[in-house]
Amino acid sequence: MRLLIDVHVHSCFSKDSNSKLESIISFAEKNGLDAVAICDHDTVEGGIEGLKVAKKLGSKITVIPGIEVTSTKGHILVLGVDKNIEPHLTPEETIKAARKSGGVVIVPHPFKISSQGIGFVDGIDIDAVEVLNSRCFTDKPNDEARRAAQLHNIPEAGGSDSHIPDTVGQTYTIVEVSENTPEAIISAIKNGTISAGGKKVPVSVVFKHTLSTIKRKVLQRLR
Repeated sequence: MRLLIDVHVHSCFSKDSNSKLESIISFAEKNGLDAVAICDHDTVEGGIEGLKVAKKLGSKITVIPGIEVTSTKGHILVLGVDKNIEPHLTPEETIKAARKSGGVVIVPHPFKISSQGIGFVDGIDIDAVEVLNSRCFTDKPNDEARRAAQLHNIPEAGGSDSHIPDTVGQTYTIVEVSENTPEAIISAIKNGTISAGGKKVPVSVVFKHTLSTIKRKVLQRLR
């Protein structure tokens, strides 16, 4: 069975996103996904709540709880966990904690400096590299990530890095599984039976969201 999963989605549980869980699930269905991993910044709350919302809505979308952990070098995605992972550890310490919790590890946008990419993928215990991130202004960060993944023989994933619901599934990860369950999807990522697909969102959309985030932060400081 071939499924499409967006492994990198932010909800309103991230400070830089206003996406309601209901809207994320709705757009995941509308945009042809089978599953979505909700990975908010340094918290699993969005993913845990997302499971409840999907069940309440009777949605066929499989929700996988996750977290985008802030390490000392940059961001690291951990899927399939239900407890927070301490931020500001080294990448190696973050991954060790993720493994202890039974999570799979994906390095998102490793060469996108503006989004706290860690800048490397070699020499660390990871399951995949995000080689397609829909929010990159240029192709360079994605191209570098793909070259690095291929050089070091690391499976390739795609994630929208969505902060607004209508861009959920703009890029995605294709997984080969026997059934559409969180366990099967997690196992496929661990086994490397995945590939990346989709395309970037228009630069104007990314720019608009970036300005909105800056405005929100300024208003928070003024308060």
